[in-house]
Amino acid sequence: MRIIAGSARGTRLKTPKGRGTRPTADRVKESLFNILGTKTAGRRVLDIFAGTGALGLEALSRGAETAVLVDVSTAGLLRENAAHAHLEAGTEILCMDVFAAISRLAGQQKSFNLIFCDPPYHLGLWQRVLAVLDDSGLLAHDGILVIEHGADENELPKLRRLSCVLNKRYGSTTQLSFFQWRDYLAECD
Repeated sequence: MRIIAGSARGTRLKTPKGRGTRPTADRVKESLFNILGTKTAGRRVLDIFAGTGALGLEALSRGAETAVLVDVSTAGLLRENAAHAHLEAGTEILCMDVFAAISRLAGQQKSFNLIFCDPPYHLGLWQRVLAVLDDSGLLAHDGILVIEHGADENELPKLRRLSCVLNKRYGSTTQLSFFQWRDYLAECD
């Protein structure tokens, strides 16, 4: 597990001990950031279910302005990885439940241009997060929400405001779904 590009390129990230985690594979992460292209620079990033911080720290390394990393079980590891990559200045780490963090950040009227969500697979967590974000103002008007979920997890919750703009499958285990606001997409047409 390493940072692929930018100011911290090549930095190896520590991973949690045990088999209870599933860090994003480097090839999936590389594909994700190739799809985003220049849409990372200058952005405010939220990385929920951050784990090692690989996605949020990669975004910072590629020029994101700030990143809030949320994970109740790996906050110490997130601090270590941010410091090791010399990216702690732009990083805020929240050691709390993802849904409590979303509620807190929304209550503070925070807004993010790029939100990453990479929960454990097959627990329905990505659908719950998607439904909550559909009703919150956390995603900026021109923002992008990227959700990593299992290749066999295809049932979307009913969405009022968000629309899936791209879905990419990686082997038999993983897919990435990209969401944006419908009203923003209508403006771009």
